[in-house]
Amino acid sequence: MKSIHTITALKFVAFFFILIGLFISSAMATEEPDFSLILKEENIEIREYEQKIIAQVEVSGDFDEASSRGFKLLADFIFGNNITDEGSEKISMTSPVEMYSLENNIQITSPVMSEEGSGVWSVNFTMPKKFTLESLPKPANTAVEIIQVPKEKYAVIVFSGLVTESSYNEKAELLDNYLKAHNLETIGPVKVARYNPPWTLPFFRRNELMVKIN
Repeated sequence: MKSIHTITALKFVAFFFILIGLFISSAMATEEPDFSLILKEENIEIREYEQKIIAQVEVSGDFDEASSRGFKLLADFIFGNNITDEGSEKISMTSPVEMYSLENNIQITSPVMSEEGSGVWSVNFTMPKKFTLESLPKPANTAVEIIQVPKEKYAVIVFSGLVTESSYNEKAELLDNYLKAHNLETIGPVKVARYNPPWTLPFFRRNELMVKIN
């Protein structure tokens, strides 16, 4: 007869694998922007993204405050605070949520995530591919801006865990070193892209730092 401890351990293992399955199925069900992978070296990738439509807001605060404010404004838009010919429409959630500082777009390794200060940030969601500028519901809140983004190339570093000041600085330095070593010219700020909801366990999270290249 199995002991209580053995049964408890088996239940925990079963729950753990169920949890993994839920995270994987959730990730697979969420639409992501289309891109072509040009080059991959360990956790750094060069990608060419297809044209896309984004919903974007500008918010202030430190990284966490601005992230929360921006997400709420964009979630409000896609959950129905919008205008269509029939009234309003719920828009499917996509990933990732992208965020970048509007105050520093010169150096990749600039300390944009300092916990001691606040700043101005851009936060955006990519709209589902089924929409065009004409068919996408219009935001009822004028703080939400709809933008069509052309095809672009990005250098991307992929990492897991929480996005903190230390993890940002570490990955930004690695990405900067790679770009300098390969003589790649950057355009604009570094974006933080996060693919998972806030309740996701840290080791299941997928994050990226992205910078546009010429």
